[in-house]
Amino acid sequence: MGDFIHTIIGPVVAVGSMAVFLRAQPRIANRYQAQWKSAFVALSAFLGLVLLSAINMVGGLRLIGSEFNTIVGLPAWLWRPVIGAATFAAVAVYLVVAEESPRRFRSSLPGLAVFALAIGFLQVGKYLDTMVNVSIAVSASAAIWVGANMLFNQVTGHWERFNVLAGAAIGFLMMVLLDGNGILRSLGPGPDTIGKFLAFMWTPLIGSVIIGAGAGWLSTVDDPKRRLVASVVLFGAVGVAIALLIDDRWRPGLDYGSLLGWTLALAVIGAGLALLARGNPVAGAAVGGSIGWILGGFGSAAFGSGSALETLIAAVGPAVLIGWRFGISRNADRPTRNRIDTSSRGFIFLLPALLSIFATLVVPTLRTIYLSLLDRDSEKYVGLENYGSVFSGSDSFDVSNWTAIFTSRLFLIGAVLLVMALGVAWVNRHASGSAFELGGPALAPMGAALVFLSFAVFTVLRGTIFNNLWWVFTVTGASTALGLAIAVLADRAKLESLAKSIIFMPMAVSLVGASIIWRFMYVARNEKKPQTGLMNWLWVGLGHLSKGSGIPTIVMGTLVAVVGLALLAALARALVRRRFKSVPALAMATAGIGWFFVRFVGSGIGGFRYNSSGVLKANPILFVQERPFNNFWLMVILIWIETGFAMVILSAAIKAVPSDLIEAAKVDGASESQIFWRVTIPQIATTIGVVVTTLIVLVMKVFDIVKVVTNGQFGTQVLANDMFNTAFNNFNRGRGAALAVILFLSVLPVMVYNIRRMQKEAV
Repeated sequence: MGDFIHTIIGPVVAVGSMAVFLRAQPRIANRYQAQWKSAFVALSAFLGLVLLSAINMVGGLRLIGSEFNTIVGLPAWLWRPVIGAATFAAVAVYLVVAEESPRRFRSSLPGLAVFALAIGFLQVGKYLDTMVNVSIAVSASAAIWVGANMLFNQVTGHWERFNVLAGAAIGFLMMVLLDGNGILRSLGPGPDTIGKFLAFMWTPLIGSVIIGAGAGWLSTVDDPKRRLVASVVLFGAVGVAIALLIDDRWRPGLDYGSLLGWTLALAVIGAGLALLARGNPVAGAAVGGSIGWILGGFGSAAFGSGSALETLIAAVGPAVLIGWRFGISRNADRPTRNRIDTSSRGFIFLLPALLSIFATLVVPTLRTIYLSLLDRDSEKYVGLENYGSVFSGSDSFDVSNWTAIFTSRLFLIGAVLLVMALGVAWVNRHASGSAFELGGPALAPMGAALVFLSFAVFTVLRGTIFNNLWWVFTVTGASTALGLAIAVLADRAKLESLAKSIIFMPMAVSLVGASIIWRFMYVARNEKKPQTGLMNWLWVGLGHLSKGSGIPTIVMGTLVAVVGLALLAALARALVRRRFKSVPALAMATAGIGWFFVRFVGSGIGGFRYNSSGVLKANPILFVQERPFNNFWLMVILIWIETGFAMVILSAAIKAVPSDLIEAAKVDGASESQIFWRVTIPQIATTIGVVVTTLIVLVMKVFDIVKVVTNGQFGTQVLANDMFNTAFNNFNRGRGAALAVILFLSVLPVMVYNIRRMQKEAV
């Protein structure tokens, strides 16, 4: 019965309150036409307050747990309505900014009604917790942005006020960082009086008042000597206060050599940067020296073993240097203030993004590099030992069997194709003056030779590094080539949109989902059971077909023979008519079909074997387990997904090729093949470069497919999965960080190249 009342009464109160507000809104707008903005915001806040109070009083809000109440330190009957009032007021402010018209408010009130009904009906803690977090994040971001603009509005006309507010903000943030990380002793009232939240805010408020007052006082001092002394004394006093507040657990045991080295090094760097920026090198040295003092005093210290004097030295030193930096500067004159006011707007817009990038990218990168130089527990400095273990371990870099490259079938086939390509190129050079050209006869055998030779290398050289290189070569090349071929073949064809939609559809599947799908396709069952995996069903079926004697076998053999004869006839026709450009491709196709026919009618081809009794049995392929080509079958999954991406991008580029160029080529007598290779490809070369570099970055970071299908077993390990297993499963943080750095450095050149190329195009 109680749940029924909670569910019904809340919405009833919400709807009733909203109806009353809707009824009274026109009169309110007419009554307060001059101040309708303020009236609307105030009434919206009042509505939220009344609505949340009413629902809370009847027990309709069981939304936020005791943890939030403990942090806030206020009773639920007070802070819940305050949240409602703040939310409704925020919506009203948005509407005022969005469109200055009372009609806008009437049209948006049903949305507020839906919000109220949702609060009454759902009664789910996660729902309101999420809303509160989002509201706090949005409100805090807006408040910081608006506050920063209001702060710098004071620069021109109210210099002293600007310094007071800026100093107060700096002091507040500094003490929040120190106190929030548990470095300072607890100060101020305890949680039994005004709550943990206010107790936490006590120290930052004190720091804000002290530094704000000191900064305001310095803004009134113009005498250089007095200003220098006052600034050093003020900041030194702040450093002393921080040293006295540092908890005993965080007292640093100083290494004076490290302290001096860091300070001098960063002071020199700071002075150099200041000179490059045409600034004061002394000021730059002071700032750099203060940062170096902090790094040397706290970064390399043994915490908990320091004395009060060592803590005082570590805290007061950087504070005095910062005080010196501000003491040697002067109060800004009118032109300088105007310049600060103008230039600050750009920083206000850029600083949040830069801070986000710094906190989420730069700092983790630097920390990862630092961890890669430590041992597995991040305690002892080991230098480049972790990197050495990556390149010396057989699991990561195994070239012990490299001589087998030259005896493998793949290498022999690739060598034959390479000789063919070079011969064709030599003939083509005498015929057209160019050995290798786009669309030339040497292109097909050269491409096939490159594939066979690379596979010969990657199947012999084993380990994580070579697996990643194999992935990059195969997935990038295959996805780009297939995407380009499909984009060309589908261009201006019937049902083009349908075909492209089907090919692009795998992009909508997550990598984990695609991996699971293909695991079912690769599954191999016992020879006594029917094959449920598509790949093995086809392979075993082909084996039974090639060793059968019925009509299906005859039909299959005849079909292969007809195709082979047709290719042979086309090859002969090309030779007779001296169409040498098509000869290499036809020769390779004829050789492939001929080999298949000989195997089909001879020893057989497909998934079969004879047992000891001479009975034909299924012989499925273990696509996931059999090395080293199990790596290739994993690559097929990503090729299946990324071909659609390459197709869409390249198709858009092909359609953007100017029709005038194509028409001019046709007038000059160019064939479709010549138009494609000589006109279309040069026009979309930049787009192909974008697709290739994007795929390289993606493939270098491949993780999901390997994790789901093999978890790096059976010789399929890649860098990202090895990093994850090493750092989080084997708890070797040093080697895991080294793998992360190697992965980052391998991607970095491609990204730099891509960025510089785009910058050149923009110019």
